[in-house]
Amino acid sequence: QVQLVESGGGLVQAGGSLRLSCAASGRTFSNYVLGWFRQAPGKGREFVAGIDWSGAGTFYADSVKGRFTISSDNAKNTVYLQMNTLKPEDTAVYYCTGATFPSKREKDYRYWGQGTQVTVSS
Repeated sequence: QVQLVESGGGLVQAGGSLRLSCAASGRTFSNYVLGWFRQAPGKGREFVAGIDWSGAGTFYADSVKGRFTISSDNAKNTVYLQMNTLKPEDTAVYYCTGATFPSKREKDYRYWGQGTQVTVSS
């Protein structure tokens, strides 16, 4: 059974930083893409960032490009999302997710974590 467990969310002031972690278990992810989506109150889930498990390819939503960095530690089966220069509009529940090919579409992602709350105060 695949498990994705997020951690690292919290409350931060605008302009601050947070690092989210996603620990993956239950299968080999060598041919997978792991990504982050977020869902703000009253809105649908939106793509944030993705990385192929080898770490060679990363891709981002335009809204976070230059501020967020996704990375992976294969030895620890963990994916990270470093979030800098946070804005109040980044406030959302952040979900770790897995897919078999690079995509920015929610429906292409098969595995989901339980989410971690990120709140950015102004």
